Amino acid sequence: MKAVLLVGGLGTRLRSVVPSLPKALASVGHRPFLELLVRQLSWQGVSQLVMCTGYLAKQIEEAFGDGRDLGMTIEYSEESVPLGTAGALKLAQRFVQHESELLVLNGDSFLEIDFNELSAFHRNHGGVATLAVVPVENASRYGTVRIGGGGRILGFAEKTGQDSSGIVNAGVYVFSSTVFAQIPEGPASLERDVFPLIMEKGIYAHEQRGMFIDIGIPEDYARAREIYDRLAHAALYKHSAAIS
Repeated sequence: MKAVLLVGGLGTRLRSVVPSLPKALASVGHRPFLELLVRQLSWQGVSQLVMCTGYLAKQIEEAFGDGRDLGMTIEYSEESVPLGTAGALKLAQRFVQHESELLVLNGDSFLEIDFNELSAFHRNHGGVATLAVVPVENASRYGTVRIGGGGRILGFAEKTGQDSSGIVNAGVYVFSSTVFAQIPEGPASLERDVFPLIMEKGIYAHEQRGMFIDIGIPEDYARAREIYDRLAHAALYKHSAAIS
């Protein structure tokens, strides 16, 4: 299974502390944050990646090249104008056209997760999409997910800005290839434009309890830098357990 990483965002909220880099290349532990995700995928046996780039795309290509130094194959799908999460995925369709399902990750968040377990859950439930979700104490920055029996997602609530707990989308997905038929041409959002279209076809939530962090704002980026050793250990943990 190929993995698609969405790394084309403008990162405007992080610009005050990372002014000259794409958000995914922000440094944690003297390494780009994106490298943490790439190594997590590699250590769990995912060796073929597609990076959906946009803002300062060449910097990401220069940092990772074709992936051979990491024992991987990396291809790039570069948008010429901002396309949003769904639009970027649609543009990358040509790289995954022979895949029956694909793993998709936001490039600005880290989740401690077993990708094979997520894929197995997706196949067992037979939906079009499976979202990794996490419970958080403060969901004010995120929209929340409403889940019914069997893990089926019943709806999404927009962010309220109010401090309250909730279950949130962690930015890790497995999609069946049929999702491409539901993505419009041009700029589009997975959350706003695609998920409502495929709700009746089946979107499922797989709840996670591992570490989760989103570096989209300076405060959480600073926290990611502080806990880098824990993040790196979490990225390696599943792989270490699998080979021990």
